[in-house]
Amino acid sequence: MPDTPILVSACLAGIHCRYNGQVESFEPVVDLVRRGLAVPFCPEVHGGLPTPRRACEILGDKVVDADGVDRTAEFERGAEEGLRLALLMGCREAVLKARSPSCGSGVIYDGTFTSTRVEGDGFFARILKEHGIVVRSEEDLAE
Repeated sequence: MPDTPILVSACLAGIHCRYNGQVESFEPVVDLVRRGLAVPFCPEVHGGLPTPRRACEILGDKVVDADGVDRTAEFERGAEEGLRLALLMGCREAVLKARSPSCGSGVIYDGTFTSTRVEGDGFFARILKEHGIVVRSEEDLAE
């Protein structure tokens, strides 16, 4: 049992916040939250984006939605709020949604909306790593 809570993507905990409005929980994360070992957080919603919303991807140093609208400010705001929560709660670890432009760790989509994957981190994953928080995806838990 961890001595500090784990920060988790709220969508993995079954909270209605995914970009497409669907709920797709991941049972190991739901279990961590149920047992009081994890804190759910959605940087996109806390950054001011609605649910559902247009799909977004990282293109260069910006986040754009499928209509080409720059959503960088919302993603930055959400990442900063998530970092604030992680530091407040003393989190040293996070389990975040794979390939997300916010939460992806190690692999994200390339900004062309063609499902092409590239190396990289989402805005939230990157800021957590910069502050020494270990970031894993739900896929790492499934291995």
